[in-house]
Amino acid sequence: MNDILALLQPIQNSVSKTTLRQLSRLIPAMLSITGRVTMLGLSRWTEKGGSYRTIQRFFYTAIPWAQVFWAFLCEHVLDQQDTYLLAGDECVITKAGEKTHGLDYFFSSLLKKTVPGLSFFTLALLSVKQRRSYPVCMEQTVRTAEEKAASQAKKKAKKAKPESPKRKCGRPKGSHNKNKAEVVLNPELQRIQKMLQTFLITLQGTMHVTYLVLDGHFGNHPAWHMVRQCQLHLISKLRSDAALFFSYTGLSPKRGPRPRLGERVDVRKIPEVYLKETKVEDGIETRTYQMQLLHREFPEPLNVVILLKTNLETKAWAHVILFSSDLDLSYDKLIDFYSLRFQIEFTFRDAKQFWGLEDFMNVSQTAVTNAANLSLFMVDVSQLLMCDYRQNDPNFSILDLKANYRGYRYVTETIKMLPQKPDDNLVSQLFDKVAALGRIHPAKMPVPSG
Repeated sequence: MNDILALLQPIQNSVSKTTLRQLSRLIPAMLSITGRVTMLGLSRWTEKGGSYRTIQRFFYTAIPWAQVFWAFLCEHVLDQQDTYLLAGDECVITKAGEKTHGLDYFFSSLLKKTVPGLSFFTLALLSVKQRRSYPVCMEQTVRTAEEKAASQAKKKAKKAKPESPKRKCGRPKGSHNKNKAEVVLNPELQRIQKMLQTFLITLQGTMHVTYLVLDGHFGNHPAWHMVRQCQLHLISKLRSDAALFFSYTGLSPKRGPRPRLGERVDVRKIPEVYLKETKVEDGIETRTYQMQLLHREFPEPLNVVILLKTNLETKAWAHVILFSSDLDLSYDKLIDFYSLRFQIEFTFRDAKQFWGLEDFMNVSQTAVTNAANLSLFMVDVSQLLMCDYRQNDPNFSILDLKANYRGYRYVTETIKMLPQKPDDNLVSQLFDKVAALGRIHPAKMPVPSG
């Protein structure tokens, strides 16, 4: 089995010796545990007398998780020949009770409704070569009293406000021009920008990241402005009904300024000159267009890629609008980079399903932060451990990894009870046999001779 303590040596300058020793015992316990990953469960599965009080001390210790993530990835993951993107997304987990730090109502994209729980925003590195996501930092979203009051006031005003009559055409009398370059970021974007700036300072001298990939929730001008202030390029998605325009190419009017917006884009009638690729798979035709377009809310042109899908049999159609602030980014890379964003969703899935992101019952700020970050750190650790096994077995999964460590633990505890240690060959066979009992993909055992 891998020596976990040796694996954690890169983070020894980021945490105390006590915390490092506790982590080296917690990680094998998390790899072996069955059922929910809670402090009580971890205390039962920790070797060498890991008491419940020891587990509590770890969770109530302030740990610089951003430094831990980065030191670990720098040593074990980063490849100078690879291309890395930065991705961000929110993770919402349901929680009951009233005392958990940061407990509030958040919209869950999985449940399609607002639920009581906790929200965490995560930044992750996306490896273009490995096609994987590696979390680098996570922060809990805690709304201030002012934010909550403003949200409630907005809801009440929306319910009480009667339907206003349709506004007359034209510009309202007395209105003034607005400078679109001056944007006031909302509290959510301010929190994300602070995370970005802190992480980019950590990156200095190690690697260079050009793009930040965000989902369609951030396909707007304030998010674009926030990312550009951090000297990054945004890759995101616009609403399907977004009003996009070609640049105005007509004659200048005799009076007034030259118009900025030209003809509005009709996704069903885009000129063939912008067509980049056409594919037909399973009766679905996909036409890919790329062009520089204008939006009323954005002060600068956008690099837009439109994917128009048509069912050749029923003629039903749908489209997706991707965009980037980098006008020189090719359409194939833009599509590929945005598709990589979904890897962060697999990170959340693994953290919830295997490493306790949905299970912890801590309530204080420090304990909640440690529980959430530990579950994400285990995603990075498990990915690294599985790389060794996948050299011989490409189908090796997290369940197989946990079965291996659980079998190792069973055999180790059994050998301790024997009056005399068995032969090394027998011990090795026991390890292989017991570890294979709970595996999803059967181990590739050597064929016996004779």
